[in-house]
This record gives sequence, structure tokens and C-alpha cells, in this order.
Amino acid sequence: MTEDRISSTHPQIPPTTEEARLTRLRLLRSRRVGPTTYHRLMREHGSAEAALNALPEIARIAGVPRYTPTSIDDAKRELNDGRALGARPLFFEDADYPALLKEIPDAPPMLWCLGDTRFLNTPTVAIIGARNASSLGMRMAKRLAADLGDAGLTVVSGLARGIDATAHEASLDTGTIAVYAGGLNRPYPSKNIDLAEQIAIQGLCLSEQRPDMEPRARHFPARNRIISGLVRAVVVVEAASKSGSLLTARMALDQGRDVLAVPGHPFDARAAGANILIRDGASLVRGAEDVLEVLNTLPLRRPRQSEPPKEPLPRRVKRSLRDTAALHSEILQRLGPSPVSEDQLVRDMVMSSSEVSPVLLDLEMDGKITRLAGGLLSKT
Repeated sequence: MTEDRISSTHPQIPPTTEEARLTRLRLLRSRRVGPTTYHRLMREHGSAEAALNALPEIARIAGVPRYTPTSIDDAKRELNDGRALGARPLFFEDADYPALLKEIPDAPPMLWCLGDTRFLNTPTVAIIGARNASSLGMRMAKRLAADLGDAGLTVVSGLARGIDATAHEASLDTGTIAVYAGGLNRPYPSKNIDLAEQIAIQGLCLSEQRPDMEPRARHFPARNRIISGLVRAVVVVEAASKSGSLLTARMALDQGRDVLAVPGHPFDARAAGANILIRDGASLVRGAEDVLEVLNTLPLRRPRQSEPPKEPLPRRVKRSLRDTAALHSEILQRLGPSPVSEDQLVRDMVMSSSEVSPVLLDLEMDGKITRLAGGLLSKT
């Protein structure tokens, strides 16, 4: 196996056979392979089968001996579990994978879908906000969701208490998408199980996790990048200054989405985040008309190809063991528990992406760094 790897120029073929679906799922669920690494391996090796075959050697180079990809039995078990729920696996290469979501660099390679997948390619808007929302905030979310639904938009949210649940309930009859943090068999919080079941009947439930995965803290930021990735605009209705909703809004901005916010009273801590967003340039929302006005100003998006955006493939530069160790040490010294964007790290090191990216992959496979949603890196 040579050190240099050349990117495949062939478009990825949708997995039309059970064997192809199993192979992609095995790659995705293999240890230390997240969405970004999955797409990189697919571009680099041209197919999931070739990437799977290469994984043990990649891991060995990264210092992980006896690496074994996820077994075919584990992949079969997940497919069977999902289908037992009535869910469908939707892969990145499938024709009806949502076009907007394909635009983000860490798009989910596979989504479990429970409900009507036609909602995935309708005009969408996200409504998110505080879990401990005020009565006024809940009323505003309800009116916005209902009016935007009547205007032909599908409302996307995260099934949380408060604003999320209210937005889903108000848009059940017109179309709503709930994005889970955990698996489809583990809706969270438990008090919203009845709502989740209703959404599965009238709308659509999505998850990138295994069906039986219990939601954990790290799953929520990952879920949020799907919420913002699915939509043209994110509307924030009440959010504390350090809330998950505010982080989702910033993620949406990084993804090139529009961010709008409902203003609140300065003395109400639940409105602090929304007021900060408006101060920093988010569009102020008084009603659905303000949201529709912003959406109408957005440029029409070009149709997306059925593969991740092409970028120059990082080639492995041949270095001595001493030079490689020094580069690993420098990267780990620059990273810490606070996430840093990969682009910023490359700029700080005054090196090219083609030099740094393969080294980051080695460190990721070695478990020394962690990739987070939005193209961020942190030291493990």
C-alpha cells in the first residue's frame, strides 16, 4: 500500500443493493470514523468497500494495531432494528437525500427516516428555542409555526421541551420534521413520546444514530448541525446567552443559513440569547411575514451533485519518524479542550491543508483528537 493516495474522480453510486448498504454502514460505524472522515475516505478510495479494506492499514500507520472495522453482523443488526421500527435508511448518495443538507461539510452519511421522506425536499425553516420557555414565547412559537406552515414551509426542530415541542405541534397538519439526538427508538425527552409518534405518522422523524442509541451530551450538537443544515433559515424564539439554541444559530451562520430571532424583554434571561443575535445582525422577527420576507430575498440555490463538494485530496507527505512525531506534537500543543476550526489550525501552522489533513486523520484514528460538528477539532 503506497503512502500517496489519489482521490477518485468517479461519482458515488447510490447503494441500490443490500450488500452496498451494509458496506457503507460498516464503514460509517467503524471505530473513529465520523461523518467528515467517512466522506474523506469515500473521496480518497472511491468506494466504501475499498475504504473498509484500507482502514486497518490507515489505523496501523496511526499507531493503532489490530484495528478491525465494524462487522457485517453488526451492520445487519442495525438495519434489521431500524426496519423493525418501520424506518428507512437514507444514504448520502440516494437521490432523495436532502439537497440543502448535502451542502454542509459534515453531512450525515446516513439518516434513519421514520415517516414521510417527501418532507426532506420541501421548503424548510427551523424554529428553536428555550426548553423552559415563557408563555409568551410558546404563543409566539405556535403562531410562527402555524403561519409558516400555512405558507407552505415545513417546520424543523429538535423535539425538546418548550419551543421545539410547541413548533412541532403547531405544524403537524402542514408538515414538520423532528431531528433526534439519540436513536429513533429513544425519543427524548420521554414526555414527548406521544408527540414523536404523531410526527412519525403525519410528518418525519430523523436520526443519524443507531435506532437504540440513548442520547448523550455529545449527540446534541451533532443533532443541531442537522437541524440548521436542513433549512434555509433558523428562527430563534427565546434562548439564554449560553444555550444550545444560540450555538445552533452560530452553526447556522457558519453553514451559510439566515438567522432570525424574536426579541424579548431585557430583564428576561430567556431572551438574552435572541437579543444578542439581533444585536449582532440577525433579522428581527415580529411574525411570519418577517420570516417570509427574508426567505424571499435568498438567492436560488443551484442543484447539488450527489457527492460531497470536491476539494483537493490531501496527499501524504513522506516524512521521517522524527519529523512526523514533531508535527504530531505541534498539532496537539496547539489544540486543547476548547474546539478550534480545522481551517484556523492550518492557518496558524502556516502550512497547506494538503500537508496537515492526513496528519489530522492519523491523530483522529489514534484517538488523540476529536472531530466535532461544524468542522471543529479538539484535543481528546
